Amino acid sequence: MPHATELIAIIALGLVLAFLCGMLAQRLRLPPLVGYLLAGVLVGPYTPGFVGNSELAGQLAEIGVILLMFGVGLHFSIGDLMAVRAIALPGAIVQIAVATAMGGGLALLWGWGIGAGLVFGLALSVASTVVLLRALEERGLLDSDKGRIAVGWLIVEDLAMVLALVLLPALAPSLGGKAEEQSHGAAHALADFVGGLVGSGLADSIWLTLGLTLAKVALFVALMLVVGRRFVPWLLDQAARTGSRELFTLCVLALALGLAFGSAELFGVSFALGAFFAGMVLAESDLSHQAAADSLPLQDAFAVLFFVSVGMLFDPFILIREPLSVLAVLGVIMLGKSLAAVAIVLVFKHPVGTALTIAASLAQIGEFSFILVTLGLSLKLLPTEGRDLILGGALLSITLNPLAFALAARVEAWLADRPELARRFERGGADSVAVTAETKAPRRHAVVVGYGRVGSSIGKALETWDLPFVVIDRDRRRVLELREAGIEAVYGDALAPGILEAAGIGQARLLVSATPDSHQARRLVELAREANPRIDTLIRTHSDAERRRLEEEKVGLVLMGERELAFGMTFYALRSLGLKDGEARLFVDAARAESRAEAPTETEIEQSTPELRPHKAEVAEG
Repeated sequence: MPHATELIAIIALGLVLAFLCGMLAQRLRLPPLVGYLLAGVLVGPYTPGFVGNSELAGQLAEIGVILLMFGVGLHFSIGDLMAVRAIALPGAIVQIAVATAMGGGLALLWGWGIGAGLVFGLALSVASTVVLLRALEERGLLDSDKGRIAVGWLIVEDLAMVLALVLLPALAPSLGGKAEEQSHGAAHALADFVGGLVGSGLADSIWLTLGLTLAKVALFVALMLVVGRRFVPWLLDQAARTGSRELFTLCVLALALGLAFGSAELFGVSFALGAFFAGMVLAESDLSHQAAADSLPLQDAFAVLFFVSVGMLFDPFILIREPLSVLAVLGVIMLGKSLAAVAIVLVFKHPVGTALTIAASLAQIGEFSFILVTLGLSLKLLPTEGRDLILGGALLSITLNPLAFALAARVEAWLADRPELARRFERGGADSVAVTAETKAPRRHAVVVGYGRVGSSIGKALETWDLPFVVIDRDRRRVLELREAGIEAVYGDALAPGILEAAGIGQARLLVSATPDSHQARRLVELAREANPRIDTLIRTHSDAERRRLEEEKVGLVLMGERELAFGMTFYALRSLGLKDGEARLFVDAARAESRAEAPTETEIEQSTPELRPHKAEVAEG
C-alpha cells in the first residue's frame, strides 16, 4: 500500500470495523467498547489480513484523548476541582503507591529487575480517563459528587504520571536500564531546558529535574488561570461575533489542540492535561455550551480510534501462553486497586456509595499505561512480556469494567437494606456533623433527602414561601454551606440509624426523596412511615418499574424525571402551536393519567396538581 494512503486506510478501516464490531457487541448485550477493541485486534499485527499502521493509529487516538479532556474541562469547573482536592489528592497518591507496590511485587516474583517492577507497577496503577468518562456519562454520574471525585482523582493520577515520564529517563541507568538517546517528548524537552541553563552535569540531578518539572507545571497552571481565563473566552467571543459557524468551530478546535500541543512542548505537560485546562478556562465563557456541542462529534470519532489503537497493540496469544500471569495482572487492576480505593475513601469518611463508585472507576487501565510501556521498552527497563501482560490486562479490564460498575451498584443496594452494616463502614461520618443538641427540628415541616439540582430547587421554593424544611445530604461541604445560610441540614445517609430522627421525621408533614438512587426509595419510605405513619411522601425515580412498585405501596406522589420533562415540553409545544392554555393543560393531564393507568392509585385523581392536593392528615381529620 502506498505510504500516502496509510492514514486514510487506518481511519477508514478502523471506523468501519469499529462500527461492525460495535453493533455485534451491542447485539450480544456487551458494551460497544468491546467491539471497538476487537476491531483493533483484527487490524493488528497478530491477526491475519490487513495490518494497520499502529503509530498513526496512536496519534489519531491522542487527538481523541485531547478532545475528550477538552470536553471534560468545559463541564468541570475550577471550583469543582478544588472542592474534591481533599480526597482526590491524597487518595490518588496513596492508591498509586499501593498499586505500584503490588505490580512491582509481581515483577520481582517473575524474576524481573527493580526498574521493570517500577514501570510495570506504575502502568497498572493509573486508570484510563477515556474509559472512566464514558462509564460516568452512560450512568449519569459525571455531574454528581461521585463523578467529580472520580474525575479529580484521575487528574491527580495524570499529574503523577507526568512526573514519572520525566523522572524515568533520569533514573533509568541506576535502575538497570540505559540512558535515553532520542527525544521522548516532555522528558527530552526538560533535559534540553535544564542543560541549557545549568550545564549537563546538573541536568542529571533527580531532585533538580523534579523541581524544574514542578516549576514548569505550576507556571503552566498559573498562566492558564491568570492569562488563559481572560484570553481564551475573549478569542472565542471574537470568533462568534463574525457570525460564521465554521470559524467558531475552527476556533474551538484550534484552542483545544493548540493549547494541548503548546503545553506539552513548552511546559512538559501531557496533551490530556493541557486540553483539560483549556476547556476549564473556556468554561468561563457563556459560549461554552455551543463549543461543547461543536466538538462532540469529533470527540466520539477519535475516541473510537483510541480504542482501536489499543486493540492493535494486543497479542491475543498471551492469554494462552501466560494465563496465570494475565489473571494476576487482572487481579491487581480490578481487585487490588479497587480494595485500596475503598479503604482510602472510607478512611476519609465518605459514604460507602462513593467508595464503591471510585473503586469501579479505577478497575481498569488505559492510555497513560501504554505511554509508560513505550518509554519503559525504549529505556530497556521493561521486557516485551511486560508489554503484552499490561496490554492484556488493559483489554480485559476495560471489557469487564461495566461489570465492576454493576457489581458496585448491587453492593450499594445490598448495603442500603442493611443500614447498620453500612454505618460500620462509615464510622464517625454522620456523628461528626449531626444536628447540634441546641438545634431543634421544626414541626409539620418537610424533610428533603438530597440537595442536588432537584432538591435545591424544591428547597428554594419552600424557602421563598417561608415553609419549614430540613435537608439530609451526604455531602459534608454542602451541609456546612446550608448551615451557614441558615438552613437546617443533617449530614449522613438517610437510611442510617438516627439520621431521619435527627431531621425530625416524627413531626414532619412531608418526606421528599430528591436523590436519583431510586432503589433506596422504598426503604426510605418504610423507615419514615415507621416513625410517622401519617407522613406524606414525594419520590423521584428514573424507572417505570420502580414507579409502579412505589405507587402500589400508596406513596403520595412518584415522579419520573424524563416523563415529566416530556409532559412539560408537550404542554409548551401545544401552546406554541395555538391551543388555549386550558385545552393544552387538559390534554397533558389526560396523557399523564393514561401513562399511570398501569398502576392506578388513590392519588391519581388530582395528580396533575399535586401542590393543590389536600394533605393526608387533613383528609383524615375531615
